Amino acid sequence: MQHLDDIRLFLAVLDQGSISAAARSLDVSVAVASQRLKRLERALGVRLFHRTTRRLHVTAEGEALAERGRGPVEELEALASGLRHDASEVAGNLRVTLSASFGRQHVSPLLPAFLARYPQVRLSVHLTDQVVDLVSEGFDLAIRIGALQDSALVARSIAPNRRVLCASPDYLRRRGQPRTPQDLAAHDCLQLFGSQGRQDSWQLLDADGRSHSVRVHGRLESNFGELLRDAAVAGEGIAVHSVWHVAEDLRAGRLQVVLPDYPPATTSISAVMPQRRLVPPRVTAFVDMLVDAFADDPPWERTLQAGKR
Repeated sequence: MQHLDDIRLFLAVLDQGSISAAARSLDVSVAVASQRLKRLERALGVRLFHRTTRRLHVTAEGEALAERGRGPVEELEALASGLRHDASEVAGNLRVTLSASFGRQHVSPLLPAFLARYPQVRLSVHLTDQVVDLVSEGFDLAIRIGALQDSALVARSIAPNRRVLCASPDYLRRRGQPRTPQDLAAHDCLQLFGSQGRQDSWQLLDADGRSHSVRVHGRLESNFGELLRDAAVAGEGIAVHSVWHVAEDLRAGRLQVVLPDYPPATTSISAVMPQRRLVPPRVTAFVDMLVDAFADDPPWERTLQAGKR
């Protein structure tokens, strides 16, 4: 147990960037923390950090310890926390990664209430549209939108991800309203690209559930959905967007749904976690918050309904 506590300290130093910050988070003195790190290095027979006058640099052996040691330490922490049923015992560092746009629009407003309810949780939120390796990057949880590729992760659905084709009223006045999927060939289509390549083939569904694959082209593409949303509002073309992303624009009339009888397939918004026998209570509490907020009646769908009244 002594070595496990020392590994926990070592991980805290990595996560927080210094011995002093880690010592404060674990309520020990800097001197004691330094002694415990040296004790751990002696016990393992390796150097975990290269120390300079200004900062610590983790060694290859330290990186290996972080990769292999984080899981067992967190599982023991989860076991200890799981034995306590009081919600106030939800505690510890929680690292979350999620889409920049979804995080800013829909998760950010929930965070103050979460932190107020669980005062012993320290929350680190990483906003990026890149798919992050949870294990190697040390994340507890990711919120991902669309099809999941990594079968080594545990997933829990948070909400459906309904998508639409949309364009500005000005663009549709100038270029005309498409009536069939094939009409898109005559339009400027705003294309998203990412780790899976350029999305220049759009899959649309008819009323009978049949899929229509349409090759599209346009003058603007981006790896950032926010830029394509801005371009659509500015009248630059037709885009595919999740309803959560453009509900306010649709309600306000800045965008209109295109080809409403041929929507893209609905996907899912999911919470994904590394496979563990025990999920830390802080992770469960965060996911429960998102499910409560989004699962049955997502706020973006309520926004759309309000616009139709």
